[in-house]
Amino acid sequence: MILRNLIDFHCHLDLYPDFESIVKECEQANILTLAVTTTPRAWPRNHDLTLKTKYIRAALGLHPQLIDKDYARELLLWEKYLPEARYIGEVGLDASPRFSHTIKEQTRAFERILHCCAKAGDKVLSIHSVRSTGIILNLIENNLPVDRGGIVLHWFTGSIIEAQRAVTLGCYFSINTKMLKTKKGHDLLKVIPRERILTETDGPFTESGNTPAKPKDVASVVNLLAEIYGIDPHIMAGAISSNLKNLLNKYS
Repeated sequence: MILRNLIDFHCHLDLYPDFESIVKECEQANILTLAVTTTPRAWPRNHDLTLKTKYIRAALGLHPQLIDKDYARELLLWEKYLPEARYIGEVGLDASPRFSHTIKEQTRAFERILHCCAKAGDKVLSIHSVRSTGIILNLIENNLPVDRGGIVLHWFTGSIIEAQRAVTLGCYFSINTKMLKTKKGHDLLKVIPRERILTETDGPFTESGNTPAKPKDVASVVNLLAEIYGIDPHIMAGAISSNLKNLLNKYS
């Protein structure tokens, strides 16, 4: 069964061995793909390679796992490129044991990113929130009014209460197969409105079989969601496409 209107709203295209090849693959398969970046240094190449594509959009990122004590230079570069970017990602916070030692620097950088996006007023952000959902939501509430930018929580791992709060704040959620193969993921879907759901692979950091997932593998996310909701996969794919259109129309 071939699904149409597929959306991979969080994929690291530039981290595959052949960036240009996978860009062509997404274009040929008509898969709307958000090519997130981990550093603003990657923006020019991503921006140039996707500028003339129909289905791929580049996102300007500053990944929390890469923020160190000398993050100010990266942040200045990120701000330099911001006027060129409609999409922002991957940004956010990571308080897992390996990265918690820079949480203060991460928080300062993320707060600045939100402030800049609020000032611009037309950005859509893909946000990383590992073990930091409460802080993330506080910063969003205090720095990015709902009418000044769109929030998509990528690979959400927060609690049910935090998910409910995120919904109240207007957030969307990009869902991948790993989330849907856990009880927690199924429980989250009970409190996340269907009209706030998008799909992602987070490739190449997830797998399809024994190989890194690619945007085409987002079809498996759609199929799993359709099974959970008890609807036809084609209808599910269409609903996700409508969700994205509604999100983007708010900040056009």
